[in-house]
Order: sequence, then structure tokens, then C-alpha cells
Amino acid sequence: MDKINLVAPCLFGIESVAADEFRRMGFEDIVTENGRVLLSGAPNMLARANICSRFAERILINVGEFTATTFTELFDGVKALPWENYIGRDDAFPVNGWSINSQLFSIPDCQSIIKKAVVERLKLKYNISRFAETGPEYKIRFSIHKNTVTMMIDTSGDGLHKRGYRRNSNDAPLKETLAAAMCDLARIYPDTVFFDPFCGSGTLLIESALMAANIAPGLRRFFAAERFGFLSENIWREERTRAQDLIRHGIEFSAQGYDIDPACVELTMQNAKKAGVEKYVKAAVADIHGFTSPKQRCLTVTNPPYGERLLDVKAAEELYRVMGSRFERGEGQKYYVISPHDEFEKFFGAPADKRRKLYNGMIKCQLFMYFKK
Repeated sequence: MDKINLVAPCLFGIESVAADEFRRMGFEDIVTENGRVLLSGAPNMLARANICSRFAERILINVGEFTATTFTELFDGVKALPWENYIGRDDAFPVNGWSINSQLFSIPDCQSIIKKAVVERLKLKYNISRFAETGPEYKIRFSIHKNTVTMMIDTSGDGLHKRGYRRNSNDAPLKETLAAAMCDLARIYPDTVFFDPFCGSGTLLIESALMAANIAPGLRRFFAAERFGFLSENIWREERTRAQDLIRHGIEFSAQGYDIDPACVELTMQNAKKAGVEKYVKAAVADIHGFTSPKQRCLTVTNPPYGERLLDVKAAEELYRVMGSRFERGEGQKYYVISPHDEFEKFFGAPADKRRKLYNGMIKCQLFMYFKK
């Protein structure tokens, strides 16, 4: 197999960030769409994407696309795809997916028809009438959007945001992929001095440290495609070795976090140790009222509590006022704050130099960027 077409779903608002990362990895034919990136590469690139991507939610093989407005068209379209290129005669292949703004809207019916179509295709190719499905699992995922059907195979298993370091979290965790995107937009360098005055379970601190040291986020975890018969074990070994060789050692990066909850501070350090970045991360119990920006060049990236989450709206607005008074503007001091509050700037006391729409789960937010003097 010379080239594999892939789909990389990602959070809304960070598609271009993910696409730029895939270009740096060496992918070809990169196309950004709402909530996903389309790309292609050699089989080893599938492993590289899983191990190294900081922003994608998962990596899916794009088996094929077609238009279907009837169940007959759905069956015929699925059956025409080359499933035998991926799924062996003993492999398991459960089906799941979604449909939006399409004539085929019954998910259970679509699942059943797709399963039957794949079975019929593989019956012909393997000349057998029954599939025990006792081998490795190939999760088939479908999406139907405006009658366009995309058929995919999940290669990641657990979502890529599950790096493996965060077994537990505080009450309102920031998704790792979103935290990494915020750090990328804020520009992390090997000598960055990084602060998060609302560190929670330490996600922003850890993602910034992983980025500064160029540690691949998936280096310590397992992926579903490692069991796939059409991919050599050597591919995974070689890509992990490559990622290991790209780690930056001896950097001067430092990340300091604060939280009013001692349990969060302890959890931050536990998670940093699991992620292998504890030498770059420190955390302490402190309130935002006592936060003082250092005079040297530094970067503050944070996800303060807000009304729909841990505080009521009025308390969140008061918090923004305090942040505005404590976040001093000066030479080399930059602030990146994510918030769902449309009037954050009013309470913070200054218009952002730039804003970017992002989604924290299903919550629409803005990343407010302050980087000018």
C-alpha cells in the first residue's frame, strides 16, 4: 500500500493549526474543512500522526466517499469500497457513526445496512459465508453530512486527547488538544517562561512543556492500529524512535502554575510526573489577587473559571476585573485567556489585540490575546 487517505477530526477553530502541524510532519494533499483535516501519506505516516499530533482528536482511514439519499444507494456505495485492503477474514468490524442534514437520518438503520454491505463485500473477496470476528477490531465509522457519506476506519482507539498522563482531573478540565492549540497560538519556545494562574489539573502547563521539549504527546500510549494486520510492527517502532530522537534536551523552559485548591496543585505535579515533564513544571497554592507578572519576558496562558462552569456569572466578571488589574502590560509580557463571556474585554478592562473563536467541548469561547505593549 503506497498511500493511505486519512481524516483527522479536530475541535472547531483549530483546523488550520492542525493542518500546519501535519505539513510539518510531511503529509501531502492537506485540505481543511469544518471540524476536520483531510490528508494522505505513506503507511508510516499513519503511525506518525497518531504518535505526534497534538491537535487532532483521532486519526481515521478514509476508505471512501459517495452520495446516498436511499438505503439502496448506501448499501451499494459501501459495498463498492475496498474493505479487503484493511480488514482480514477473522477481524472484527463494529459500525458506528452520525448523520446531519441528510435524508438518511436513522443511525441504527444506517449501521445495519453498512454492516451488511461490508459483510457482502468481504464474502466475495474471501469466499466465506460467515465471519467469526475473533481477530483485531477495526472500528468502522461513518459520517453522513448533506447526503455525502464518508466511510472510515478508526486507527487511534481512545481519542488522541487522552495522552495518558491525566488519570484524574479537577471539576472542569480543559481538553488536552485545546490546551495544546492555545499554547501553539501563543507561541511556545524552548526558553519560554510560562505562567497559568488557574492551573487546575495542570493541562496547560504540561502541554506547554511537552511542546517546548518537542515530546510527542502519544509517545507513551497504545493505538488501535498497532493490531492492524496490514501495518508492519516495524513502522510503529521506527516512528517511536524518530519521535524519541526529536526530543529537545537541556532546554531552559519553565512553567509555573497556581491554584487556590491544594488538591489541584498536588494533582498538577502528579500529572506532570506521569507526562515526564516534572522538571519543567512547578505549582503552588495562590490566589489571583496576589498574582504579579514578572518583569522579564514571560507568557501567561490560562482558562479562568467562568459562570457556566464553576462560578456564577457575577463572580466570573469580578474575577476578570481582578485579572485586568493584576496582568501588567509591559515589555515582553503576553497574555492569552480563553473565556465564553462575550464581554470579557469590558470586565478585563482592555480590548484584546486579537481574538480567535474556539470551542471548549460544546461551549463556544474566544481566545483573547494580549501581546502588544
